[in-house]
Amino acid sequence: MEVFHLNHKKIFSVAFIGAALALVLTGCSSGSTKSGSKDLAINSKDIISTMDSSTVTDTIGAQNLANTMEGLYRYSGRKIEPGIATKVVTPTKGGTQYNFNLRNAKWSNGDPVTAYDFVYSWRRIVDPKTASQYSYIFQGVKNADKITNGKASPKTLGVKAIGPHKLQVNLSQPIPYFNSLLTGASYLPLNQKVVEKAGSKYGLNSKEMVFDGPFKLDKWQVGNTAWTESKNNSYWNKDNVKLNNIKYYVVKDPNTGLNLYASHVIDRYQDLSGDSANQLKNNKDFSTNPTSSTYYIEMNEKKDPFFKNTKIRQAIGHSINRQLLSNQVLGKTATPDASVVPSKMTWNKQTGTDFENEPQSKQDASYNNYNPKLAKQLWTEGLKETGQKNLNLTLLSDDTDSALKQSEFLQAELQKLPGLKVTLANVPFKNRLQRSTSGDFDMVVSAWNADFPDPVTFLNLFETGGAMNDGHWSNKEFDNQIKEASDKNAGNYQARWQNLLNAQTILTKQEGVVPLYQLNTAALTRNDVKNYNMSPNGNYDLAAAYKK
Repeated sequence: MEVFHLNHKKIFSVAFIGAALALVLTGCSSGSTKSGSKDLAINSKDIISTMDSSTVTDTIGAQNLANTMEGLYRYSGRKIEPGIATKVVTPTKGGTQYNFNLRNAKWSNGDPVTAYDFVYSWRRIVDPKTASQYSYIFQGVKNADKITNGKASPKTLGVKAIGPHKLQVNLSQPIPYFNSLLTGASYLPLNQKVVEKAGSKYGLNSKEMVFDGPFKLDKWQVGNTAWTESKNNSYWNKDNVKLNNIKYYVVKDPNTGLNLYASHVIDRYQDLSGDSANQLKNNKDFSTNPTSSTYYIEMNEKKDPFFKNTKIRQAIGHSINRQLLSNQVLGKTATPDASVVPSKMTWNKQTGTDFENEPQSKQDASYNNYNPKLAKQLWTEGLKETGQKNLNLTLLSDDTDSALKQSEFLQAELQKLPGLKVTLANVPFKNRLQRSTSGDFDMVVSAWNADFPDPVTFLNLFETGGAMNDGHWSNKEFDNQIKEASDKNAGNYQARWQNLLNAQTILTKQEGVVPLYQLNTAALTRNDVKNYNMSPNGNYDLAAAYKK
């Protein structure tokens, strides 16, 4: 999922920041949330752009879908648990067939949730008419690639309902992480009657939606800067949902967020960075946690063909002091990262070694070490090889406070390269996504959050022609390693693991994208908020959260 950037919009005076911090540090309380309440109030980084699970691409929409919808499985902590499926099933036919029995569940309007709802939803997302950027995540489901390429009917997708409460899924080859995929937004069911009645308005307002998850959206429409999700009494597992309401407030300024927290309007402020994070690090309510999110720079090889030159890309990679960026600019809410695959996400199930701690991964780190002298040498050679002299490039990023500070830092670092001038374009998140997709950029700071805990969820973004490969980088050997991991070696764990390590090495050495850092969440959370835990797919499991 696309990640919304760190903190928020305007840079306020030091005095105002200090006043806001003082309120938090002294525990000032005038507010509306109460200990023991069954209402939880938290901030959101921005508005929900869509609640259509077929087209959502960002973490904000994914989180709210996780709150209000349920697929075959869901995460409970780091464990996959049955959702609409009655149990976590073991595949048959060499790992290519899954047979799910579905429980008696209902949508919020009283309609039964059936196998037909899954069939309809999955066919809809792979249908080229839907134009889903996430259709690629069905690769490996029988005929999915043919359908997304317009060479087969959506009706041929390897999913069928055997009556209302039995769903069969057929894969073209084993997918080792298929159970994890089934926890994601793309694999959620949809009520066909409701979707077709809403038409183009589906996912844009709660009035024309139904929900089968722990909560339901109330009186929401796109553009709302606050919304409430109330307990869904039609949810099959409602007795284990402890909260009555989740209240979201869009906060685009850190000082506003700190004041809302200090006055007890919100129970959790989860977007601290920079100066605020540094000053609050000793507060009893403060915590940080690594996320499975990485940030990187994409260079537009289609718009600017000189970016096809490896030396130019490598020069950019060696020109950035990631340690300084992470520690000082972002206030230690990030960890310098030499690759796009985050640490503490995937461990070799046979050796227990973190993917990023493998010797090959550690070697990859040298391709992104801070080396201004080497950067200038590579840059000069690259310009000569491509016939360039002076370059004026625009760096696209989000319009948040920390994104702007980050952009200014990157601008200063990159402009140390001879003959390079960098202009900044900091725009709202939604605009950044639109411009990235349309190719309206020279360089863009992009981010990705794991859809499931496997390196391939990051690496396959950069396959040739990939829907999320906005920079249009292409490497045949990289493509081959990903293909072998997904096909030839899908059933051979260690061979597949090596394919993914090889793919990471190629991407990193060639600087297909320039990795920057792995994001850490820095938050203030009241001590009466319990079980507020992140799942491996980056969503918080609010169905399990409660207030003591």
